[in-house]
Amino acid sequence: MTPDISTMATRLRQAAGERQRFIVALAGPPGAGKSFLSTALCQALNEQEMGIAEIVPMDGYHFDNAVIEPQGLLPVKGAPETFDVDGLLRDLARLRAADRNVAVPIFDRPLDLARAGGRIIQTSHRIVLVEGNYLLLDKPPWTGLAPLFDMTIFIDVPEDVIEERLIQRWLDMGQDREGAEERARFKDMINMQLVNAHSVAPDMIWR
Repeated sequence: MTPDISTMATRLRQAAGERQRFIVALAGPPGAGKSFLSTALCQALNEQEMGIAEIVPMDGYHFDNAVIEPQGLLPVKGAPETFDVDGLLRDLARLRAADRNVAVPIFDRPLDLARAGGRIIQTSHRIVLVEGNYLLLDKPPWTGLAPLFDMTIFIDVPEDVIEERLIQRWLDMGQDREGAEERARFKDMINMQLVNAHSVAPDMIWR
């Protein structure tokens, strides 16, 4: 299914109906364009109905480097075990209640750290877009997230396109060509393969 942004926004609003809170998981591998699409989709939703939508980025739940370095996990930062899944689950439960504003963390990529309370999801945000790699992962503790989603969407992008995007991402962050290719192929692409092979079937595949 390849709906444009406006069409997808309309479908989400129709699916949400009059519910006070409608939580959408927007999942996919690294480099699939989750951040870009969720931002564009949120903007389209808010153009259709002012103030209806906001984004919760899974990357905000990265453990800090000071936590993962002593565990030897810094070289694989971005793998499932380097995220605070329990923290994400608790925040989703609070969002599900829709009875108060909820502060969520966001990830500052240039600083390579999460900023606590970086975004406020207000009770007026009826549609919450949660975007991230592992939201549909079929392995605990990630499987505990499923009951908190009203709709799940998986972004499907060809692997060769993803590889090119990932290499360019590292180049844009100052890596030389050799370093960018190494990080993309021996870090991000491994996570991509995990996501593609071990994500549960979504309600919708967005190509």
